[in-house]
Amino acid sequence: MTIKEIKRVEVVTLAETGKITGNHAAKMMGISLRQTRRVIKKYRKGGAASLAHGNRGKPSPNKLDPALISAIKQLLKEKYADYNTLHLTEVLEERHALKISASSLTRIRRKSGYPTPRQKRKRKYYARRERKPTRGEMLQADGSIHDWLEGRGPKLTLIATIDDATNKVYATFREQEDAAGYLEVLQEICLTEGIPQSVYMDKRLTSRKKASLAEQLAGKEPKSQFESVF
Repeated sequence: MTIKEIKRVEVVTLAETGKITGNHAAKMMGISLRQTRRVIKKYRKGGAASLAHGNRGKPSPNKLDPALISAIKQLLKEKYADYNTLHLTEVLEERHALKISASSLTRIRRKSGYPTPRQKRKRKYYARRERKPTRGEMLQADGSIHDWLEGRGPKLTLIATIDDATNKVYATFREQEDAAGYLEVLQEICLTEGIPQSVYMDKRLTSRKKASLAEQLAGKEPKSQFESVF
């Protein structure tokens, strides 16, 4: 008997001897009072052995026929190893009169060393963007935190822009990556090279945070890091 069945016998014995009520027994076994009465009645007729599961020792009704398993293994070895499992269930039934579910076939394939073949995904190819032809047409900006002073001072953030057409770099060091640092570099570019047509940078600096409840009630829009500088 299983531990669960042994405990059930103990509970039923207590109920039979009047040490606990039927309701208490039902709660202890996790079943209804009606089910409890049926269990007690069964116990009275057949004793503890009658509470064992009726299917113990019997073959599972869902167990596959060994001849079916053997036939499928042979077919996998001879001709169907590269077939998709779902497709193979249809092929086995139509061509060989062997009916089996996809889940059971998957288990057989795995145990016999012929797992379901994985479908190869096509690699995505992205066209390379052409560089801008004219100086100042687009600047790319980014920040990089690093031990630039090699242990002789705090870690700094290098804020830099690069011209997409000429690869010319303008940069500055800041204690942290912030909008003020980017604007400092941009100001230098505007004064020495002219105003760039566009600047591409990380979205976290230009995106706005979600408005707080107080801002929503006041009808205010939260500012991005760039907007908060002005």
